[in-house]
Amino acid sequence: MLEYLRIRGLALIDDMELEFGSGMNALTGETGAGKSFILKAISFVLGDKLSTDMVRPGRDKAQVEALFTRRGEQGEEEEIVLRRELSASSGRSHFFLNGALTSQDTVRALRPSLLFHVSQHGQQKLLQPAYQAALIDSFLADPELVQRKDALIRELKDVAAQRRRLLDRMDVLSEKRELLEMQQREIEKVAPEEGEEERLEQARTELRSGERLRVQYEQGLGLMLGGEGPGIAAQLGELERLLASLANDDESFAPALEALRDFQEESRELARRFRTTPSTNCEYDADELESRLYELAQLKRRLRRSIPEILALQDEIRENLSFLDACGLDLHRLEKQERELAKKLHAILEECNAQRREAASRFCTALEGELAGLGFDERVHVEPESVPVEVWPQVMDKVKVICPACMEERWRLLWAPNPGMRPQPLDKIASGGELSRFLLAVVGVQPTAEDAALIFDEVDAGVGGVTLNRVAERLHDLASRRQLLLITHWPQLASKAAQHFRVNKEVRGDETFTLCHPLDEAGRAAELKRMAGDE
Repeated sequence: MLEYLRIRGLALIDDMELEFGSGMNALTGETGAGKSFILKAISFVLGDKLSTDMVRPGRDKAQVEALFTRRGEQGEEEEIVLRRELSASSGRSHFFLNGALTSQDTVRALRPSLLFHVSQHGQQKLLQPAYQAALIDSFLADPELVQRKDALIRELKDVAAQRRRLLDRMDVLSEKRELLEMQQREIEKVAPEEGEEERLEQARTELRSGERLRVQYEQGLGLMLGGEGPGIAAQLGELERLLASLANDDESFAPALEALRDFQEESRELARRFRTTPSTNCEYDADELESRLYELAQLKRRLRRSIPEILALQDEIRENLSFLDACGLDLHRLEKQERELAKKLHAILEECNAQRREAASRFCTALEGELAGLGFDERVHVEPESVPVEVWPQVMDKVKVICPACMEERWRLLWAPNPGMRPQPLDKIASGGELSRFLLAVVGVQPTAEDAALIFDEVDAGVGGVTLNRVAERLHDLASRRQLLLITHWPQLASKAAQHFRVNKEVRGDETFTLCHPLDEAGRAAELKRMAGDE
């Protein structure tokens, strides 16, 4: 039951507070006064989308608060306070449940137990076979049967999709198997290792550097010792003897002789160093190294990949070939799982179809009783019609049928509002007024939460005369058991309401406001008179 509603900053509504009572609550007013904004606000706080252009100009956000009461699991009465805010700048909205931030999914899950909205849009849904089938399903002895059936179909589709993906991959890899095995042989023949090419290139650089250094040592030793002619060491000896002789006659040569003798010692040390072959830490033989690098280069050229890519390809090839060798078991497992699920689906569909036949009969019988009380002939007839639909093909094992095709009976409603008529689909023969009453009859028999408020948005469209009085009586009878929020333009219906609200527009300066006020007896009499056209 919806007890309290506050709307702020929504469209033409600046700040509106409404307190609803049990029974029928009628909202009336001229067309365009803003009654639809109130319904939009209720739908908004219960999870429907609202665009930012619905935020009142000059406001930074629209806010709707609602207080619902319902019967708890232990039979106690509990209050549910919902609030939702819509930001004009960002377009984002936030939900609050009993003062705490919550999610849209949580609020939408609560909605069926709080509100049931019947509108002219509902008439169009009523023409859809899928909606008619859902109405019949609401009368199933085991309501969870459809959920189990749908879950089985989803699981079966998932297993079948896995099997198809497996077969597709098997087909692709089977065509490539010869190429994969050839590539595997080439890779295994060369057997590249991770980082090997870099290590070999580094070793080649070290070997080349060592060879260059050895040649330079030999050149240095040749200069020191000489080849065909005397080397630097011999020439320095001759120069020393010459300077010694000169120094005996001229002491000014003594310093030069001393310096030469020091240099001779350094040159002898240099010659000793040149005699020592420079060592390298390279562990590779030069010929073997070049041969290995050539092998790797040829492998890269043939496979058109780098060594890291070849190593990754090797892993991929091993995985694919292993997959081809082992996929037979996976395929067998999936086929077995699909057969078992198909058998389960067939069994649950048999049960579901049987329950639906019974539910369709009970629903149509109950609906005929409701329609007879809404101005239709007492012999009005509603007949369920089923169309068998294959939801899963038969499962074969070679030539043997393991499981027959899984057939589901999809139901729709046919009706004959007058005696002697052949039952036909609603969309073929129902007028707008007949659909309004038909929808009201559906609400009357449909099992919904007893505490959920019923909103009727001009469900009386297309109805008039004596029939309108019958509709008013039916709504009044329904209001004795449930809370109703009724938007109507007919005084016959509004007069049955326990609470009556008047919706009107008011212009103040350059601004327009939608207002809603509860009416006292005098105000109510005046409003009913206006609705009847007696002003």
